[in-house]
Amino acid sequence: MIHLKSAAEIDTIARAGAILAELYRQIPAQVRPGVSTAQLDRWAEEFIRGHRGAEPAFKGLYGFPATLCTSVNHEVVHGIPSTRRVLKEGDVVSVDCGVKLEGFYADAAISIPIAPVAPEVEALLERTQVALARGIEQARPGRRLGDMGSAIQAVADEAGYGVVRELVGHGVGRQPHEEPQVPNFGTAGKGLKLLEGMVLAIEPMFNLGSAGVRTLPDRWTVVTADRKVSAHFEHTVAVTADGPRILTV
Repeated sequence: MIHLKSAAEIDTIARAGAILAELYRQIPAQVRPGVSTAQLDRWAEEFIRGHRGAEPAFKGLYGFPATLCTSVNHEVVHGIPSTRRVLKEGDVVSVDCGVKLEGFYADAAISIPIAPVAPEVEALLERTQVALARGIEQARPGRRLGDMGSAIQAVADEAGYGVVRELVGHGVGRQPHEEPQVPNFGTAGKGLKLLEGMVLAIEPMFNLGSAGVRTLPDRWTVVTADRKVSAHFEHTVAVTADGPRILTV
């Protein structure tokens, strides 16, 4: 069932999203050679809990052990922070995080390069962000999920990237994952019609190589099948009468 949110509920999600937005403004300074992903996770948990009433949304969710998902290079999503995973020059770390505040959730992700990175990796990060913006632009009443997926997919197709199909965006609100699913591919004019009050986590995942992925034995970390770099960017967005409202800025 899809739960439409009131203006007041959207404002609450936006307050949770503002905490995430500030986390993402600050965390790039923490992402540097010699830092472990476990250190990033500790920093992020302290940052979130430093805001009154805020909690890390992912810690304990479905048994996940950490505040952040930290996915490095060919890891697509759901990487588990570890003291053994030490970052170095040339790495790309995708950081996915959620905040729970006053019974509502916000969700966002960014991929952070540790310079210098290869030009093709820089281009992958840039185009994935463009795709997110194109998808958000379609988050309007009367548009369809296929319009959103098609807009995102077109960016990947033009650049020759693989679009991950096993993992999709989702509704978000009183639960961290709600209906509907929000694919990063599709056909314009097809799919569920978007309604005012929907709140969606839109999150393109593009691979430098093929679209294929697999899950590691830890049962969490999803990696590219060909071990080429992946990028992931995400915002929580409300569908409003005035157009898309990004709640994680």
